[in-house]
Amino acid sequence: MLLEIMDYLHNYFVPQQAEQVTYTISGGMISPGFGAEDGDRFLICGSRRNDGVYTWHKRCIMNDDDKKVAGLCDETFAGTIRVCAVPPAVLALSREKSEWEEAHSGQLNGTFASESFNGYSYTLKTGKNGGALTWFDTPSGKELERWRRPYI
Repeated sequence: MLLEIMDYLHNYFVPQQAEQVTYTISGGMISPGFGAEDGDRFLICGSRRNDGVYTWHKRCIMNDDDKKVAGLCDETFAGTIRVCAVPPAVLALSREKSEWEEAHSGQLNGTFASESFNGYSYTLKTGKNGGALTWFDTPSGKELERWRRPYI
């Protein structure tokens, strides 16, 4: 959900400049290190299999202090890995979006807001730019606009 919001905002809350490095991902471990701490979210770019936002977790495995990330595929690539400085308000809105979509999934699946048959009239659900209604059209979704960057 957080990646969807970041894509919508065109903002990953990372430094704009980053040096390309050759990274190796093996068994969920990334080397060389990139400065993430427990609970940090980070953005992988330039990978063939792992582009996206992940959460860094520090775990003790076999009495060794390992840093592993679930869901990563093994590979070596030249790209960037940057720690995201996501504001707490955006994280809260991301959780709210998940809850809202779960509660309104039945309403979002159809294309009609209302319809009647004897006089045949119907109203299509529309959101931003005449598209389908989404969470981004709610007052909470509109709060995200202050973090939105222009698409380049």
